[in-house]
Amino acid sequence: MTIIDIFTDQVIIAKVQKRLPELFYLAELESSRAGKVGMEVGSVREKILIALLLYKFGEQNVKTDLPIHEPEADVIVFGRPLSIKTMTGVTFKSVKLIWTVDAEQAIEFAHRYVPSCDMLLVQVNWDNTGGVFLFSQEAQIETLEGMGRAGYIKLPKPGTNPRGVEVSGKALDILSKHPQTLHFPVQWHRTKVEYNPYRRWLDFWQED
Repeated sequence: MTIIDIFTDQVIIAKVQKRLPELFYLAELESSRAGKVGMEVGSVREKILIALLLYKFGEQNVKTDLPIHEPEADVIVFGRPLSIKTMTGVTFKSVKLIWTVDAEQAIEFAHRYVPSCDMLLVQVNWDNTGGVFLFSQEAQIETLEGMGRAGYIKLPKPGTNPRGVEVSGKALDILSKHPQTLHFPVQWHRTKVEYNPYRRWLDFWQED
């Protein structure tokens, strides 16, 4: 088996289409304060997707304990590194490659960056259709070479507080149409749930 099996197993596809919107909505509720979703939602979404990989392929085939300084890969599946990204919107928006507040470091990274692993991208599009995509490392390299670094990579605007280097939305749009790309749609509908982010921690405190 490989990561490709996520996109060929009809049972898994149906399960993802049914459960992912619910789980991502819970991630938003867990990451919200005063009605606004915080940046940490990305980390919670990533955990949900890694849990899917563990469920499908088993803990023995999914390595999750990667070093925190690992530049691109978030998990290793059957020995092959995988980057996990999520974005929200009708159209493709840029996603982070590296977080940094150092403008020089951002420029240096952009000049030497070459995709080093496959990318699993989830497009969240509430009350509409989004999807799950797998961009191969080879397709990413081909797109980078075809577009050039200036088109593929998005640097922070000069004079602003730099927060990192990104893959441009245009590059992701091109990758979504690449012949090697695997994809299935997801209908993003929120299911109303009663959720208290403090409940599980309160339950622990109430234990003897």
